[in-house]
Amino acid sequence: MRHRLDLAEAMLRERAHLSDIDGIRQAVTDEFDIVLTQMPYVGGAASRMSDFFMRLIGFVAISRVLRRHGVPLAVIGEIERETYKAQLLDEPEVERLAAGRQFMSPGNQALLREQAALSATSRHQQAFPEDFVYDFVEPGPGDSFEFGIDYKACGFCKFATRHGDEEILPNICGLDFDAYATRGIHLQRTQTLAGGASHCNFRFSRLR
Repeated sequence: MRHRLDLAEAMLRERAHLSDIDGIRQAVTDEFDIVLTQMPYVGGAASRMSDFFMRLIGFVAISRVLRRHGVPLAVIGEIERETYKAQLLDEPEVERLAAGRQFMSPGNQALLREQAALSATSRHQQAFPEDFVYDFVEPGPGDSFEFGIDYKACGFCKFATRHGDEEILPNICGLDFDAYATRGIHLQRTQTLAGGASHCNFRFSRLR
């Protein structure tokens, strides 16, 4: 979080027109403490979605504080996306691209199939009601993607509904594109649950 705030400082001054950056830092840190107590448990290391929560939930704290300071949602989204991209690009390129290859690998696709099937079971949903529910999507004839995921229920949507963060939810969704692109993966997505669709249609292919 400290790293993100360092990267965002110039944008907070120039785009959000905020001058008390130290005050903003402290407010975000305080809000982050609250967000961490609100973050749901979805299975720990056994669940791939735990990593998504840990990587992105801090942006909820940033969004809440900036909204209280009257920063427009579109500006918040720009600041968060550029900050996240800069933070991701600070990682060594070889490590980022290796992570992307691992994500696209047959072994990981097999794991995704297993976890997708598990997410849809009533037993899992009863144990982790705040978790994501999703299907693994195989490419069909004429499809250009390697595989896809259809999210039928979103943990961030559930979190936003529970804590009154619905208006900042689309900004969280917008972080996905750079998260995958910096790892050499092209994400195609034309609809989201946050936008009122029946599911989020993630489609993945390798960037040339």
